[in-house]
Amino acid sequence: MERISRYVPLGAGGPQVSALGLGCMSLSGAYGAGDDAEGVKLIRSALDRGVTFLDTADMYGWGRNETLVGAALAGRRGEAFVATKFGYVRGEGDALLINGRPDYVFRACDASLTRLKLDHIDLYYQHRVDPDVPIDETVDAMGQLVRKGKVRHIGLSEARPETIRRAQKVFPVSAAQTEFSLLYRVEAQETLETARELGIAFVACSPLGRGLLTSAAPSSAGIAGDRPATHPRFSARNLARNLELVDRLAQLAKAKGCSPSQLALAYVLAKGAIPIPGTRRLARLEKNVEALDVALSEQDAAALEQAIPADAAAGERYPPDLLAKACL
Repeated sequence: MERISRYVPLGAGGPQVSALGLGCMSLSGAYGAGDDAEGVKLIRSALDRGVTFLDTADMYGWGRNETLVGAALAGRRGEAFVATKFGYVRGEGDALLINGRPDYVFRACDASLTRLKLDHIDLYYQHRVDPDVPIDETVDAMGQLVRKGKVRHIGLSEARPETIRRAQKVFPVSAAQTEFSLLYRVEAQETLETARELGIAFVACSPLGRGLLTSAAPSSAGIAGDRPATHPRFSARNLARNLELVDRLAQLAKAKGCSPSQLALAYVLAKGAIPIPGTRRLARLEKNVEALDVALSEQDAAALEQAIPADAAAGERYPPDLLAKACL
């Protein structure tokens, strides 16, 4: 099994990470029941291939995912660059709330370190911006974690460009993460440009449109019961439209001699982003890694953008309650 040889700096002058990372959310129940033992095997297989950039969060499985990642890293800490996130908390009736208060930032970090069994976190994101707490206060607390040695770098997830700029004045931000794919790229474009300007890494979550941009795109029935089933893009009406767009991608991928998912990832890579596709299957991990070998010219990228216009996707990225928490 060959190891990848493509690495990029995490922002201007930052540490080297694999040009393609592994999103670990799907290993802990977000896309159907997870198997921790299989999840550990998958993460270790990713490390074997040289995929160093692992992405998790304290709300993925409410701690379970961080525990799984920690187990996978036993004896292999030096091979991984670990990113995790804080911010989401459970309220009454399991309502999703956001907490960006400094005292919570410190508690959340300690809890994540315990679950991950690490003495420091390589990249610590605020998962969502707390609208009730000035970003200056949250980021100052994150900076204190860096000074204490508990965190190496900080990042913001689903933050507006103006929020990123404001945060950057308080403490250096190393990475900005948001959803970015051929299907959903309108909202991310300004963030991507802001990241380039400020020398910040842009990390693309859901680079395969939550499974839509693959050779085995899901049906409404196939995702019933899974968390993504609540996303508007998967409603019967929207899904039919989105699968028409996927068919266009498949035709271009066939001409290119690769799979639709590989072409979709190659597009994200060509835009200077670090994609972090998630999967629970080793075969899919292998396919994703092979996307690094797909050469994409400017003409190829333009053809993709013409086939799938920026505003062509049907359905918002999130259901209303989650959409209200994104991009603050």
